[in-house]
Amino acid sequence: MQLVFFLEEPSAKAMLQGVLPKILPAGVQTQFVVFDGKQDLEKRLPLRLRAWQRPDAKFIVMRDQDSGNCKEIKAGLVQKCLNAGKEEHLVRIACHELESFYLGDLAAVAEAIGPNSLARQQNRAKYRDPDRLANPSQELKKMAPSYQKMSGSRAIGLVMDVEGNRSYSFNMLLSGVKRLAGVEQ
Repeated sequence: MQLVFFLEEPSAKAMLQGVLPKILPAGVQTQFVVFDGKQDLEKRLPLRLRAWQRPDAKFIVMRDQDSGNCKEIKAGLVQKCLNAGKEEHLVRIACHELESFYLGDLAAVAEAIGPNSLARQQNRAKYRDPDRLANPSQELKKMAPSYQKMSGSRAIGLVMDVEGNRSYSFNMLLSGVKRLAGVEQ
């Protein structure tokens, strides 16, 4: 089986390369198609899907919500998958940005890039539901000034807890990937 991830940005790939080995069984191959932002993803996704020839491929489309309507964004991407004839697909939206996933596991952020005191802040009301934060990338940069999008995503992804993350959208991504891979029902 092959899981093909269509991603808005390279930092999502960097994070997933650390996280996916923790949840996928051996034998599941992953491939990443990284676009140049959400507009490029929206424009080129149908063509890339139609051109995919491997019959055992299943597709995951992931992009940030930013300030858009999550349900409308998802519905549009689902329709693109269906129009391309790809029934085995999963569309997941990071509420509001990829960094929401990281704010859902401040212990991983502390371990990966510091400062060590971050882990203690996870129970503050603000971080109990990081998907509600309007600008998680700015929030993360304030808390961890050394955070850089690519290197930070790579380092954090390697140590993220796949069980206890406070980001609902991260947990939905993982459960959807596991379901598509046949790991859980």
